[in-house]
Amino acid sequence: MPRLFTGLEIPPEIGAALALKRGALRGSRWIDPSDYHITLRFLGDVEVEVAEALHEALIAARLRAPFCVTLDGLASFGGDRPRAILATVVPSPELLDLQAEQERLARQAGAEPERRKFTPHVTLARLRRESGPADVAAYLGERGLFTPLTVPVERVALFSARDSKGGGPYVVEAAYPLG
Repeated sequence: MPRLFTGLEIPPEIGAALALKRGALRGSRWIDPSDYHITLRFLGDVEVEVAEALHEALIAARLRAPFCVTLDGLASFGGDRPRAILATVVPSPELLDLQAEQERLARQAGAEPERRKFTPHVTLARLRRESGPADVAAYLGERGLFTPLTVPVERVALFSARDSKGGGPYVVEAAYPLG
């Protein structure tokens, strides 16, 4: 069973800029910049038939013009039990529309509905239990400000992930150009 998700690739130059935000944070496992992405729809382990149906649906998806998204800051997921450091993404109408389309296509292909609210982001680090809220707050206070970064969106990628804790490395199995 392939482990799949659709997403947006982060260009190497943007990845390099984000990698400069790495820092000493107890319990952090920093993601390789080549694995940075914005997940549109996580499918998880799916049957080959669902993967093939999704691929066909993505090929036939309506055309849309390329657009840009903006990365505008750093944050964490998990509140009192932080589990990730991330770059936040402005949820533009174009991005939200594209994600809604990905959800619809995934359901049509046979995937279960996504239960979590879409929160666009780029995961920079996964955190272990020893990364407490005070450590994360201190890290964000030191490194959290940066000039917004613009990411061109010219295609949607279908990624596969190895079955491991924390995902990557990720492989682009297919790409679907916009425009």
